[in-house]
Amino acid sequence: MEIVFSDHALFEMKRRQIDKEIVNDVFENPHQKFSSKKGRVVVQGKYLNQHQGREMLLRIIGKEKEDVFYIITIYKTSKIEKYWIKEA
Repeated sequence: MEIVFSDHALFEMKRRQIDKEIVNDVFENPHQKFSSKKGRVVVQGKYLNQHQGREMLLRIIGKEKEDVFYIITIYKTSKIEKYWIKEA
C-alpha cells in the first residue's frame, strides 16, 4: 500500500523528531490497527525511542482509499496505556 503524507503530518514529524524509517516500520508492522471517528484509521505500534531511551507509542492517523493510505497526522507518546486497545 502506498503512503501519502499530508503537509501537516510532515510538519509534525519534523517538530516531534519522528524518523520516516520508524513511521514506515510501524505502518508495515502495526501492533494495532482500528477504525476511528470520521472514517479514519489509526495505526499504532510500540518502539524504543533511542533519543529518550524508553518505549514509546507511535500513532498514525489517516484515511484509506483503494491502495493508498493518506496520513493526516502522526505523533508519539509515552502514555501507552491511555491509547492501547486492550483485547477482550
